[in-house]
Amino acid sequence: MRFLNSRGHHLCLKLYMVIVLAHWAEHIIQAAQIYVLDWPVEQARGALGIPFPWLVTSEWLHYGYALIMLIGLLLLLPGFTGRSRAWWTASLLVQVWHHFEHLLLLVQAANGVNIGGGDAPTSLIQLLIPRVELHLFYNTIVFVPMVVAMYLHMRPNPSEREAMDCSCAHASRGAHE
Repeated sequence: MRFLNSRGHHLCLKLYMVIVLAHWAEHIIQAAQIYVLDWPVEQARGALGIPFPWLVTSEWLHYGYALIMLIGLLLLLPGFTGRSRAWWTASLLVQVWHHFEHLLLLVQAANGVNIGGGDAPTSLIQLLIPRVELHLFYNTIVFVPMVVAMYLHMRPNPSEREAMDCSCAHASRGAHE
């Protein structure tokens, strides 16, 4: 755990961002399939969902990603200081809710009883916003504060740099000097 938030923080943030961006790519491809190519929602499965259609319908996969996001945000939090910590915490708090919504979906899929008596598992906010748009929204409101946090973390002010105990402090040395 110490490695994650000290000398390994910079590397772990990069690896975490690769996972996040890969997930974003899937959502963007799915949105393009729906809004640009005019595919029906049921056929718009992203890049991986075309050869592996079960991926899109697997609540376990979606829940697993939400859990990985939550764990990553929690594990990497101690490496952040000052302004970047506030933004990372904002991302974490939104992801807690996003995770809860995926947990609701997973529980419904597992027991066959859906909120509102629908044919498919439904999250609470999905009662108001369609699932594709909702996930684009959730991913955006988790991603934006995460990116702001990383930007500020790599460009700390002098007091933040002094409080940093991670490898990012070395990577950011030239940013303000």
